[in-house]
Amino acid sequence: MQVRRLATALVVSMIATLAPALGGPSAAAAPAADGQERKLSWKGCAPELPAGLECATVTVPQDYRNPGAGTIGMAISRLAATDPAKRRGALLINPGGPGAWGLDMPVYLQEAFPASVRERYDLIGFDPRGVGSSAPITCGLSPEELDGERAWTPAAFPRHTAVTRSIADKCRDKYGEETLSRFNTRNTARDMDRIRAALGERKISFLGYSYGTYLGAVYTQMFPRRVDRFILDSAIDPATAWRHSFRVWGSEAERAFKRWTEWTAARSASYGLGDTPAEVSRTFWDIIARADREPIRLGDTPFSGAQLRAMTRTRIFKLRSGAEWVVELKRAAAGETVPAPLPPYLWDDNATAMFWTVVCGDTAWSRNPETYRREAARDAVRHPLYGDYSGNIAPCAFWGENAEPATRVANGVPALILQNEWDSQTPLSNARGLRRALDGSRLVTVDEGEGHGVYGTFVSDCAERIANTYLVTGVLPAGDRVCEPNPAAAQRARAGSRVPVPIR
Repeated sequence: MQVRRLATALVVSMIATLAPALGGPSAAAAPAADGQERKLSWKGCAPELPAGLECATVTVPQDYRNPGAGTIGMAISRLAATDPAKRRGALLINPGGPGAWGLDMPVYLQEAFPASVRERYDLIGFDPRGVGSSAPITCGLSPEELDGERAWTPAAFPRHTAVTRSIADKCRDKYGEETLSRFNTRNTARDMDRIRAALGERKISFLGYSYGTYLGAVYTQMFPRRVDRFILDSAIDPATAWRHSFRVWGSEAERAFKRWTEWTAARSASYGLGDTPAEVSRTFWDIIARADREPIRLGDTPFSGAQLRAMTRTRIFKLRSGAEWVVELKRAAAGETVPAPLPPYLWDDNATAMFWTVVCGDTAWSRNPETYRREAARDAVRHPLYGDYSGNIAPCAFWGENAEPATRVANGVPALILQNEWDSQTPLSNARGLRRALDGSRLVTVDEGEGHGVYGTFVSDCAERIANTYLVTGVLPAGDRVCEPNPAAAQRARAGSRVPVPIR
């Protein structure tokens, strides 16, 4: 769950449209009801997608409450199970977002899954409604509007209010409030169930990352009897989505910063940033103060202190990366020439528009800009590294009415939750909240695990073994588990052997 996509080198180009976007009332009927398989026409996928995939289109209602409102062509992909005799069913995959495409995900998971899983499941990717090849929503957003990070200050807040209002206005003016309200997580869960029926499956299995954990949790609440084996990796707490999901980045950054200063101080001989946590902290904040007075140049680009704080937040969740980053900042502040960091990846118009369409349309947000001003001012003081960003105003302050109330997730459906202890995007507190909501689930925490995503990211063999056992046998651990991470050197070595699964 994020506005800026991680691991930018893994981003592949947005695929070409495979099917009509928003069909009118005369378009083809939606798939048959549960238990009645609609014959899918599988064919080769667009050339932008990895080889080996088959693609098809599942037609779903644009508005499930009003079938006459038209249809959406949902683009799906498939890698068939390798052993038909052992095949169990279909495993749907969602890489996160919201606003992220997923047609290519079976190829990445093909390499991550062991043979015992691949022989049992058809791997099914899909572009959620509004994304990629499934009736993409675009709002004509400017570069400033595509940038989701804005540091609150009293002087900047009026501008931030205008920018976020503009995002909401552009989307509403193009599509209308009623149409936008149909692109939400509850309807995406319904789409998943139509995909299940179109595949001829009584139940489906699912692997969802980041936002995909929220989508999966909503599905378990809406369709509990159609859940087979669900893995929810890097969790969203459904009880706090969505405003608090962003505000928590400020408080969690402070915890990560404290841990990082302690680790870095213990390695002062290597990094030279200070012999105590207090000294390391002072070194960092001196750099930030220097950049606020006069921007520090990295490569050919000057950066303010606020920009450097934002760039530091995710890095310090990985101890070594954080220390190496601040060493570079220290050199740059001293006037040395240092290479420019990789430019942050800005989601394109479709991804950004759908991100806000979903998070604004899923849950209630305050419509009073003054609420955001007060919260951002308070968070900036309490959480100085990132609170002024995470507490700031969002387009949801100006969005239209939601089509449905937020989903209250509270059930005993079995599921497996995977979580790194130190995840910058979806912190451990989220996973514990999801564990409480899904009483029949089990939580596997990677102790001192770093990064966003567990399965397929080389973080922990222990966690992946538990997940694979669950997919093959259906047996969850007897209780919640704590796994050790793989050694850092082993993680780096494996990263060179294959592309890790991209969490979007």
